[in-house]
Amino acid sequence: MMLHRFVGKALNFGLMAALLTGTAACGKLGGGSYDPKVQAELSRENREAARSNQTGIGALFRKSDNPNTTVEVNKYIWKASLDILNFLPIESVDPFTGVIVTGYGTPPGGGRAVRATIYVQDPALDARSLKVAMQGSGGSAVSPETVRAVEDAILTRARQLRIQDSGL
Repeated sequence: MMLHRFVGKALNFGLMAALLTGTAACGKLGGGSYDPKVQAELSRENREAARSNQTGIGALFRKSDNPNTTVEVNKYIWKASLDILNFLPIESVDPFTGVIVTGYGTPPGGGRAVRATIYVQDPALDARSLKVAMQGSGGSAVSPETVRAVEDAILTRARQLRIQDSGL
């Protein structure tokens, strides 16, 4: 739950930064009378900035220099998480940060409704790469044993997927 709030706050912060950057750019380019010399100078500055590899809001949308850049999430743990928790409706998925957020669902065999947030934080097929947070309906806590059992099931399934993939 805490991770879900952190991701939400980070997204809100990013949106605010983008809006403030856009507002600042409007103040620099807009307002006042049109001056061709100023516009030509701004255009030259923009072309130079585009040529150089500067950081900033534009860097988010630029094509990567290295086309072989990979996402740092273990694909077997990712797939296993979706397989094991397939009874839960998916609310959001972000493979770039490794976060899967589900809605409430009832596990097979009955019981109370639960929701989960899964965080795959490393490319290694290792228990340290996986964090699972679960919450019962009405905000009630889920026992640590249940969370551990879900983590174990995900890791077991991930190992099975890896063995299938390697043809062993």
